[in-house]
Amino acid sequence: MQRYEERHQELAIFDLLLSILILMASHESLGFGGLLVLLLHMALSISPASGIGVNWGTQSTHPLPPSTIVRMLKDIGFQKVKLFDADATTLKALGKSGIQVMVGIPNDLLPTLANSVQAAQDWVAQNVSSHVSSNAVDIRYVAVGNEPFLGAYNGSYIGLTLPALENVQSALIKAGLAGQVKVTVPLNADVYQSSTNLPSHGDFRSDIRQPMLQIVKFLNDNGAPFTVNIYPFISLHNDANFPIDFAFFDGSSSAINDGDRVYENVFDANHDTLVWALQKNGYGNLSIIVGEIGWPTDGDKNANPKYAQQFNQGFMSRVIAGKGTPMRSGPVDAYLFSLIDEDAKSIQPGNFERHWGLFYFDGQPKYPLRLGTTSSNGLVPATDVRYMAKKWCVMSPSANLDDPQVGPSVSYACSHADCTSLGFSIMIQSLPAAQGTASSLRLNVLVFVSLLVFTLS
Repeated sequence: MQRYEERHQELAIFDLLLSILILMASHESLGFGGLLVLLLHMALSISPASGIGVNWGTQSTHPLPPSTIVRMLKDIGFQKVKLFDADATTLKALGKSGIQVMVGIPNDLLPTLANSVQAAQDWVAQNVSSHVSSNAVDIRYVAVGNEPFLGAYNGSYIGLTLPALENVQSALIKAGLAGQVKVTVPLNADVYQSSTNLPSHGDFRSDIRQPMLQIVKFLNDNGAPFTVNIYPFISLHNDANFPIDFAFFDGSSSAINDGDRVYENVFDANHDTLVWALQKNGYGNLSIIVGEIGWPTDGDKNANPKYAQQFNQGFMSRVIAGKGTPMRSGPVDAYLFSLIDEDAKSIQPGNFERHWGLFYFDGQPKYPLRLGTTSSNGLVPATDVRYMAKKWCVMSPSANLDDPQVGPSVSYACSHADCTSLGFSIMIQSLPAAQGTASSLRLNVLVFVSLLVFTLS
């Protein structure tokens, strides 16, 4: 544990020095005296919460411009952002912002990168090197894939993830960036498990044990972190008998005693199950990043702003206090999920998938959240948002409710808007079009969908 703390301190010092170099490159006009004052202020303002990050997803029908999002990030005080791709416009907006960036490689690129060193070199040159050198983007990590071991992929990426990691790492070395930019793989939390539900009995799943140990060894050998996505909400969603109090950080649930360690919430227990899995296999000092953690506000009986605020504030209060877990006492390195709602995401996992944002799709905060990052100490809405008139999709007065086209028409409307709050997957998609959606439900009101469209100046 002592070695882990030393490693954490070393990384913090490295981050500070790298930030200083970036400041020097982007503030030539300050002069030595002005730069010294700026650096002193920066050093004094460092706090345990200064490293909190956020996921920025872009699966939206009406995305805010990247420049608006970056301004939001800076106004709120987020110092790190995790992306799911390496969009050039997004990275350009992040240039000289002082925000540390994790760029992402989508899973569908893993076969190409795994089978071609040249493809990996081309990807790094286009999506990392060019932005670091010409646009001063502070790229710290490349996320190779996103939860590639999910059961839904039927093992498609298990044999591709490590070769892709190796080739991207090789490309970073060739580009001279391996000291600044580390590779990682955001993994879902079911790659490890406990045979008894006690964290100390944690280990990697037997069916993927060997590929997981190969990846862990590679990360360890290259000074790269293990990235895991932990979702207490999913535990609650998947298990009707899951104790809801154990999902939050209030200490009101029945605790789990694991030797001399006490667990009062599922996050700590889940996180430390991973720590034990790493420790048992000889990698107890490997650093861990929580790549995604959050709570949705709609689309499920337990998804609402009250619970989301309770969970995220509970987690952030721990981050602000620098509190870790029973197995890792240092501050947690984490990215909240997510910054903004994404109304174009697949709802296959559940309607809640479109409602993870701290903000609605137009950049308005959903609830108060104290982050400890700025003087305002909370969420700041997007600025300069221009709204067009609200438009409603309504049934024509001359339409016959028994017309077989009613069902497809409603489905079409909802496919071009977000109907998840109306129970899209149940109320619309699953009803036979031939029955007529409205008549089969005996509705005597018009189905409508709010299509709030906006542009930004």
